[in-house]
Amino acid sequence: MNTLLYWLGRAVIGCVQALPLTFVARVGRCLGALAWLVDIKHRRVVVKNLNLVFHTEKSAEEIRAIARECFRRIGENMACSVKTAAMTRAELQPHLELVLGGFAPAPNADGTKPNYIFAAGHFGNFEIYARTHGIFPDYQLATTYRAMKQPGLNRLVQEMRQRSGCRFFERRTEGAELRAAMNQGGLFLGLLGDQYARGLRAPFFGHICDTGLAPAVLALRYDCRLYTVICYRTALASWRLEFDDQIATHENGQPRRAEDIILDVNRAYEKAIRRDPANWFWVHDRWKVRRLRRLVPE
Repeated sequence: MNTLLYWLGRAVIGCVQALPLTFVARVGRCLGALAWLVDIKHRRVVVKNLNLVFHTEKSAEEIRAIARECFRRIGENMACSVKTAAMTRAELQPHLELVLGGFAPAPNADGTKPNYIFAAGHFGNFEIYARTHGIFPDYQLATTYRAMKQPGLNRLVQEMRQRSGCRFFERRTEGAELRAAMNQGGLFLGLLGDQYARGLRAPFFGHICDTGLAPAVLALRYDCRLYTVICYRTALASWRLEFDDQIATHENGQPRRAEDIILDVNRAYEKAIRRDPANWFWVHDRWKVRRLRRLVPE
């Protein structure tokens, strides 16, 4: 069964990658619209999350419109991620803009290369982060992932991803390899920090949810410079990666608490979501209902 799934998947990917990117994007949007109609479970999650965040700011009609567009965007981005995985940098260039802002990699005082951590998120075509490898040739781009339960599908996805030159570390089994890479320096490590994860009970849009501490903990442990980077959809099959201001990991010469650093990351995510609500992956059940409580301002 694994072998069959693998070869069927390869055939589908080959067909998608043979098509023009804009056509793939349109097909993906149609599939996303279809998913909105038939995937009742995830439709409820998206509408619930949007109501939780925007119930005082947007009407029910506006929330449903954002939810429908979110499904279309998910379809578009998933389809496009298959196509862009096989595109050369020259082919991808007209579709991808990089806005560095104040970000500029620089060596340490002793001339060694520092590590950088980018607290990315499930914004836009988030698989396209890996395609920025090579823009800064002195640094190795890397990220973590969680292997799929189906070995054939996991192999298929990883083969597609690794063509980018980005290094992928499996979170549960390749911790030692990641630590070794961090100790060498010169690593750009992208982490998706906007999922439900055990670590810290922190506010997100004024509501408490379980939040992972990995970007802050690793930044402190390996003395990394920490930034957030967001992928915005600018048009059909077009994206812009924007680097935000550096997030301070030290204050007055002392390390900040990881909890305080993550609050800054959450605020950056909130700002990006408000800018384009449909651009975020609302399908994640970020706020578990059984644990939900309103953050009461002091």
